[in-house]
Amino acid sequence: MAIAALNAYKLRAVLTVLGLTMGVATLMTVMTLVQGANVYVEQKIANLGTNVFRLAKTPFAVVDFTVVVKSLKNKNIDITDYRSVAELCKACEAVGASASSTLSVQYGNKQTDDTSIIGYTPNMIDIDTRTLEEGRYFTPAEDKHAAYVGVIGSSLVEQFFPNEDPIGRTIRTGSLEFEVIGTFKKLGSVLGQDQDNFVIIPLNTFLKVRGSRTSLTLEIKASGGEKNFNDAQDETRVIMRTRRHDAPGKDDTFFIGTSQSYIALWQSISGSFFAVFVMVSSISAVVGGIVIMNVMLVSVAQRTREIGLRRAMGATKSDILRQFLTESLVQCLIGGAVGIAIGFGCALALRTLTSFPASVKTWVAVLGLVLSSTIGLFFGIYPARKAAALDPVTALRTET
Repeated sequence: MAIAALNAYKLRAVLTVLGLTMGVATLMTVMTLVQGANVYVEQKIANLGTNVFRLAKTPFAVVDFTVVVKSLKNKNIDITDYRSVAELCKACEAVGASASSTLSVQYGNKQTDDTSIIGYTPNMIDIDTRTLEEGRYFTPAEDKHAAYVGVIGSSLVEQFFPNEDPIGRTIRTGSLEFEVIGTFKKLGSVLGQDQDNFVIIPLNTFLKVRGSRTSLTLEIKASGGEKNFNDAQDETRVIMRTRRHDAPGKDDTFFIGTSQSYIALWQSISGSFFAVFVMVSSISAVVGGIVIMNVMLVSVAQRTREIGLRRAMGATKSDILRQFLTESLVQCLIGGAVGIAIGFGCALALRTLTSFPASVKTWVAVLGLVLSSTIGLFFGIYPARKAAALDPVTALRTET
């Protein structure tokens, strides 16, 4: 009977569920995007393995800008620091170093701007999470003699060498020329920022080009589980504090970052945005529930004689209550299902047509149905109770 009543007033039913549909669709879209962004950060942004940590002059990820300003006064980390940690840290399986800058790169009449020029030690091939696709990495001898060779990211391959083999070609930055000896597999982009627009060159070449006053970032790999990972960090911290003469009780004049520190910072930021978006979309869903309640109240007023006739034929208050609750619940479930489909559709379209990540999970759809069901029951109770409380004799006398 509830479904038949909704079928009799199709337009009203459609307009009733529209507000709830949009609220649930917004909520589903936001949740899929946030979940996808979290997964993407875990896989890409940190760009660190679970057994790798970094050490640098300035913090890697903070929300307090004053910390960054204060850290600029810290002493640079140089090549002697790298050699000391590599020699003295017993829990460290491998110690590499890197430095980076941004320059324009040319090949023929083509040019890319804001390309990352990264200097690496030769052993970074075993520490970094990037995967070599073609060619080779540079050798220790090439690093020692500051050879002008480089390994490029997939964005430069696509832009400079769409129809030719990049290996052996020469790219330029300013007056300097670098031979391409290898390429890396595509990393993708995050939030519109290209992660493949880079050239990796030997660290000594980088220091020769950019100057030895550049502060290095130490990339340290530890193996043997969590305990050894923590021991490697402790040993590195002691070595660096000793070299930099950090007084006991004073803060470190350097910063250590792990993949977990990146992820924790991102989750704290995304959690705040997520809470705001959920609040806004929930308001829309609640407004949809209020609309359903108002329409149900109008429906009760219009169907007073129907209710009285049912009561006269033996229907109990519980029967009337269940009928109107069912009508409210069915409308909310329909609105929720359509909203979930729209939300997932938007998320999949963003993932397919853009570089913005989206992660479609089953539990998000279940949450959407639970939310719409809860709204249907909550906002349907009052109209249903009002219908059930009508006096059958008075209801039969009502003219329709």
